[in-house]
Amino acid sequence: MRHIRIGAGAGYSGDRIEPAIELAEKGEIDYLVFECLAERTIAIAQQSKMKNPTLGFDPLLAERMQAVLGICSEKKIKIITNMGAANPLAAAAMVRQIALSMNLKLKVAAVIGDDVLDILKAGAYISDQDILVNTLGDKLLSANAYIGAAPLVAALAQGADVIVTGRVADPALFLAPLIHEFNWAMDDWHRLGQGTLVGHLLECAGQVSGGYFADPGYKDVQGLARLGFPIGEVAEDGSVVITKVAGSGGQVTPATCKEQLLYEIHDPAGYLTPDVVADFSGVTMKEIGPDQVLVQGASGRARPDTLKVSIGYIDSYIGEGQISYAGPGALARARLAQAIVAERLELSAVKFDEIRYDLLGVDAIHGTSLSVQTSEPYEVRVRVAARSDNMRDAVRIGNEVETLYTCGPAAGGGVTKSAKEVVAVQSCLLPRQLVKTAVHFE
Repeated sequence: MRHIRIGAGAGYSGDRIEPAIELAEKGEIDYLVFECLAERTIAIAQQSKMKNPTLGFDPLLAERMQAVLGICSEKKIKIITNMGAANPLAAAAMVRQIALSMNLKLKVAAVIGDDVLDILKAGAYISDQDILVNTLGDKLLSANAYIGAAPLVAALAQGADVIVTGRVADPALFLAPLIHEFNWAMDDWHRLGQGTLVGHLLECAGQVSGGYFADPGYKDVQGLARLGFPIGEVAEDGSVVITKVAGSGGQVTPATCKEQLLYEIHDPAGYLTPDVVADFSGVTMKEIGPDQVLVQGASGRARPDTLKVSIGYIDSYIGEGQISYAGPGALARARLAQAIVAERLELSAVKFDEIRYDLLGVDAIHGTSLSVQTSEPYEVRVRVAARSDNMRDAVRIGNEVETLYTCGPAAGGGVTKSAKEVVAVQSCLLPRQLVKTAVHFE
């Protein structure tokens, strides 16, 4: 039975680059996929594009391509990535420029059409928070539909060596080469369900090879500093062996694969994607060798009539200040600092909608009810953060913490402060026939 090997070169925008190089050099792969988009990432990229029309793509695009294009060209490895973010056309142009600078003759394609901002502005679409999207006005930054594998398959059919996309559903980045290589029909729901499982297991890169899995004393994983990213060796029937480069750090076991299988899915028997409603309820996993897990048994049924749209908008402004106390009495001084800031904010009439007073290392994550201290901490860091509807009051939060240097308890130090605009996300559903995709070749 014919097989192809797909390497996961990244699981998020800021991921390590060295494991992707290792995959290209030693993984004997046919495809290298960089999955780098999160819900907020594309909204922030849209802000960047609004300031400069030549930007709006992943800031590590150039560095990643410079690292792998030469190797991939030599070994005939095709690259697929969503690093185009809000500007796939500009990203594809940059990839082509890098290829030319390296004397590489590569066919670079941009997949466009996921940007549906104008469609949402013109219609009465309700978000998952029961907000009429077109009433957000100037706060509305972006609206990108999760498109499926079809335009990527079209690009591969036209000979693309590198495909740069915007908001494509994560598993579709991996499903597209399977459809192309094995000539699967776009309504073969069983195989599309299996291919979606492959993509779901690989999309977060190092998570399935032991990274996010590691928990010292419970789930020990060796070599995390040079974690090897996963490879999916996929058969024509859709079964897959998840593995990694021999000698690289981390581990691939049924346990690591099971954790990733359940990651971010609402219903294992009805996982909604643009290409298929995948059914993972019958999946089986079997360890067939060191760092080799055979996964099979997924299926699927007809795809939804709608596409999910991720909406980015300006929600508010957050101001934050932090200061540290150490030594005897550190906890008492930290609590006094909190009380001083709270009173100061009231006296100076700072306006905010929500505020948090945290003692990092004491109660910041689980609150006072669960974070029971059995002994007095030697060092404590105070964090005050508040959400406001304007930048001016957000700035004043950090300023009041900073004044503790001279006006607060003794021996405070290491103050940091910041104020930033908050980009939030909502979702809505859009009839898929309204989303028109296209493939543009550089």
